[in-house]
Amino acid sequence: MDRKNAWELLRKYNEDTFHLRHALTVEGVMKYFARELGYDEEYWGIVGLMHDIDFERYPNEHCIKAPELLRNGGFGEDIVHAVCSHGYELTVDVKPEHEMEKILYATDELTGLIWAAAEMRPSKSTQDMELKSLKKKYKSKNFAAGCSREVIERGAEMLGWELNDLLWKTILAMRSCEEEVNKAVSEL
Repeated sequence: MDRKNAWELLRKYNEDTFHLRHALTVEGVMKYFARELGYDEEYWGIVGLMHDIDFERYPNEHCIKAPELLRNGGFGEDIVHAVCSHGYELTVDVKPEHEMEKILYATDELTGLIWAAAEMRPSKSTQDMELKSLKKKYKSKNFAAGCSREVIERGAEMLGWELNDLLWKTILAMRSCEEEVNKAVSEL
């Protein structure tokens, strides 16, 4: 499955700009981590892009409906497992096993929190966001309350990373793709 076909399949089940922005952001974040860790960017990016394929249309079956949609779209079991693993202990019992799956699990919720924090900044950007600023928002339970700190922390633990390292690396990852994501969203 190439990126073009993956995007078309995602768009078949997702129309909302918010969800598409999130998918593009997680794609960019996954590609960043793949580059940093020496893995296949395209593959990791596609997993990030497709991770919420079922969320918009089937929110009550998130990560449960995804296998059917992905298989029908031509994806293999490796992608199905990776996508479903980000719902571990939330909607499914598919545990993140590989480094890629653990990073997806750890960063999915975190990208939402970072994006919300960026929207509060005068620049509306991650480009000038510092760790201290994000940590202040992170500690506020009412800020981006839908972004589970428990999942983020469990993801950092799965990776064997300090929470601050995960936060900072994810800021850097989002900086790396922000311009491209904004351009793609403006063309929707």
